[in-house]
Amino acid sequence: MTAAIVIQSLASGLLMGLLYGLIAVGLALIFGLMDVTNFAHGEFLMFAMYITFFCFSWFALDPLLSAPIAAAVLFGFGAFVYLAIIRFAMRAKTNVGMVQIFATFGLAVVMRGLAQLLFTPDYRSIPHTWLGGKTVSVFGIFLPAPQLAGGAVSILAFVGLFFLIKKTDFGKALEATREDAGAVALVGIDKNKVFALGWGLGAALVGLAGAIMASFFYVYPDVGASFALIAYVTVALGGFGSVFGAFAGGIVVGLVEAMTAMVLPPSLKSVGIYVVYLLVVFFRPRGLFGSI
Repeated sequence: MTAAIVIQSLASGLLMGLLYGLIAVGLALIFGLMDVTNFAHGEFLMFAMYITFFCFSWFALDPLLSAPIAAAVLFGFGAFVYLAIIRFAMRAKTNVGMVQIFATFGLAVVMRGLAQLLFTPDYRSIPHTWLGGKTVSVFGIFLPAPQLAGGAVSILAFVGLFFLIKKTDFGKALEATREDAGAVALVGIDKNKVFALGWGLGAALVGLAGAIMASFFYVYPDVGASFALIAYVTVALGGFGSVFGAFAGGIVVGLVEAMTAMVLPPSLKSVGIYVVYLLVVFFRPRGLFGSI
């Protein structure tokens, strides 16, 4: 194993980590806003990948062009899910946490079942894209162009989210609602509207990730399950409710996955992720960037 191979693997892990971070940020945003874990997060990713696939099949749109479409559709879908399901689940008088869990888990089952019914369990892929099969050489390190574009989109999306939260009135309303959803009503802020927009924003982020991933990953009804599991670990690793922690945790997960794949068979590359997660749980249960 040479230094060039190690650097090559770490660079690939970094690019995948940026996409993991983008997926996890949407999950962390919703949890930080409402203390609700969206167990249908992986199915949101799957939905975005199918949108991207059919945009290519029907309209010959490259994933880079259909990414905004997927994000917009997922934004509307996320807001709809809150208004149609989550807000009613939050009104439960007893076992509120379990009601919310079963509501989102049930949504995941329904979405996956509908995908199998409408699209069959077949694996699909986008055969020709603008960046497909291309690489970029940086100091002798070859980076796949689709993952490089995905990493760039992830960084831009996170920077945009940061400025949205910190520099806009909506961001201030988001932060205020997260701190005290009851008190904001006294100043005329509709918490249901903020929650719906928060769900839409979280879904839009995973929509972007799904569109990029569809350019180099197979599309099928169960595709979201493995990435959702990584997203849950990433959010816990970074710190529940911390958007920055989720993004940084995604990068850590990508690097650890790449390093594990260098010493263990590829089928066991996730082992390193869960070892690091357990270490964090034992020695820093609030996560790397979270707080209690």
